[in-house]
Amino acid sequence: MNRDEALRRLNLLVGKDLRPLADRFGVPVWKNGRKNKGWAGHVLERYLGLAQNSRPTADFGTWDLKLVSLRRAADDTVRVKESMAIAMLEPTEVVSNRFEDSHLYDKFRSLIVAGRIFENEQDASSILHSAVKFDLDEPRIFRQVRDDFELIRETIRAQGFGALSGELGALIQSRTKGRGHGSSSRAFYARVRFVAHMLNLHKLASMPRVVAEDSVA
Repeated sequence: MNRDEALRRLNLLVGKDLRPLADRFGVPVWKNGRKNKGWAGHVLERYLGLAQNSRPTADFGTWDLKLVSLRRAADDTVRVKESMAIAMLEPTEVVSNRFEDSHLYDKFRSLIVAGRIFENEQDASSILHSAVKFDLDEPRIFRQVRDDFELIRETIRAQGFGALSGELGALIQSRTKGRGHGSSSRAFYARVRFVAHMLNLHKLASMPRVVAEDSVA
């Protein structure tokens, strides 16, 4: 399925509850008393005809689908709840490749980004808020993402994998990924303000100041 058709189909779901679709497609929200944190993304993949996978390349061949949680603030505005995972960070691969040859770029250069409303931890309901196309076609955004990648790359090269910190990078950061606080796996994440820019919730007038709270899940 090409990206335009996928976006058309996803827009048919905007304003609808994803929770019944989880039951329809056999995607568990809870299993053995534990939350399946990726359930909503898996629902959208099943809806578009993709089986679950963990490939480093784009899920749909030439483009990729990403879903992020949104929340309603006290003033009823919709805001991005958390940073968005883009790709796993394999230190050998990162050090060996420039940005344009990286898995991060493969994942990032042609996206559909969707946002769902997070109501509570029970996820008894979750409305699909929006779905948009995003490409790294704005020169200043491309340059900053590339610079963030190069900063992380040079940190690994000069100081080692253990020197990485979530505070590195203006738009993209490196964060631990996996169960438990002792996880050593890391992934590239788009910062909260960057995700808001992708979803047209808040445009970046200038490169954002890096703030510590963005590095916390």
